[in-house]
Amino acid sequence: SNGMLCSMREMGMGEDHSGIIDLAADAPVGASFADYMGFGDPVLEIKLTPDRADCLGVHGVARDLAAAGLGKLKPFAVDRIEGNFAPPLQWQRSDDAAIACPYVVGRYFRNVKNGPSPKWLQDRLTAIGLRPISALVDITNFVTFDLGRPLHVFDADKVKGNPTMRMARTGEKVLALDGFEYELEPGMVVIADDTQVEAIGGIMGGELSGVSAETKNVFLEVALFDAVTTARTGRKLGINSDARYRFERGVDPESAEWGVDIATRLILDLCGGEASHITRAGKMPDWHRKLSYRPERSMGLGGVEVATDRQREILSVLGFGVEEKD
Repeated sequence: SNGMLCSMREMGMGEDHSGIIDLAADAPVGASFADYMGFGDPVLEIKLTPDRADCLGVHGVARDLAAAGLGKLKPFAVDRIEGNFAPPLQWQRSDDAAIACPYVVGRYFRNVKNGPSPKWLQDRLTAIGLRPISALVDITNFVTFDLGRPLHVFDADKVKGNPTMRMARTGEKVLALDGFEYELEPGMVVIADDTQVEAIGGIMGGELSGVSAETKNVFLEVALFDAVTTARTGRKLGINSDARYRFERGVDPESAEWGVDIATRLILDLCGGEASHITRAGKMPDWHRKLSYRPERSMGLGGVEVATDRQREILSVLGFGVEEKD
């Protein structure tokens, strides 16, 4: 028909179905509704091969486009925010989880307010098909899709004792955030406190320690999980999550450090409160590599002739350090 009365849910803009959307009196008749509501931007769907985990975030895609000569990559601000107090919870990691989770970083936040996220953040998530939930959860989803860095937040008051990265024990179970209970088995990395499993490492958090509107104190997880362990666990449990999708393809190891800073800035800006000092367990993997590369091989392998200076420029924009020898 020429006219429809729709709720926010019917338009895919939220969960409100209590009534129709009430537009301003000066809304231009005949104009595009998407443009009027600020949803007129194009949405790009990118299909990636498994080796391109670097493009599982907007920043990675932008870096690739910049290397191709389309625009200039904007660096994201990573400001180290010093904490004000010692964290009441501190990361622990058992020896049996050294391979499954080589490194985990986090911090404690007290006196936060977990209300709805601001409109700009809700609009960003809605535009890519995600449902805004709360400021804390929206922050984790935003950083995941913007920078390819999965995060998780626990309601710190529901965690009993220091959170520990360890391998699951036979018969352990966890009620996950998707509402299903999963039976765990050895070979799966979990995050547990003194009494129970609180999350499936690299896959999904637990319902019992999830954040809510009543959450006042938060514990942040920014971890590195082994790709093979994550993939195997996800297949056995039948869980497909945004975190699993990225960890089983590989995330930037350095993101364990800058991810804390990005999350801290957003949590303090949107939820208030105070941040503790940073807590760590394990160590950063030695990810640095040096490769010998002959520019003339690009023609033989790729079938495209690229000048050596242009190759050096492309590699530099992609983040490689380039050292020329004879």
